[in-house]
Amino acid sequence: MLFEGLGFFLYRSTARDGLSEPDLRDILAAARRRNARLSLTGSLHHEDGLFFQWLEGPVESVRLVVESILRDPRHRDITVLDEGGLAWRRFQDWRMRFSDREQASMLDWFARSKASTVDRGAYADGVASFLQAVAI
Repeated sequence: MLFEGLGFFLYRSTARDGLSEPDLRDILAAARRRNARLSLTGSLHHEDGLFFQWLEGPVESVRLVVESILRDPRHRDITVLDEGGLAWRRFQDWRMRFSDREQASMLDWFARSKASTVDRGAYADGVASFLQAVAI
């Protein structure tokens, strides 16, 4: 990341086999503590064995957490959907917003919306839009 000021990182990954509800609660609690300490905000969605996460904040803090995410054995097949600089936060009130299929299904949302899952840029925009819509 070569940006200054605020930055963001959006990715999708596959949860490791056997990831339990207590594991998810532990991930979320640790993320919220870490994010409060590093002035980060964002949203994490878990559905059908997939994680989707938007992380935002000071560029150096985002970079540190991204490095940790890339080494985390609780998931694999990490695909960076988008990253860059930000003029403003999308999730300024959320240390780490969490949603899952019970609150809203991203896969169903994509099926109903006109968002593309083929064009990488449109797909990333669709994921970010879903995460933001669920946070309201």
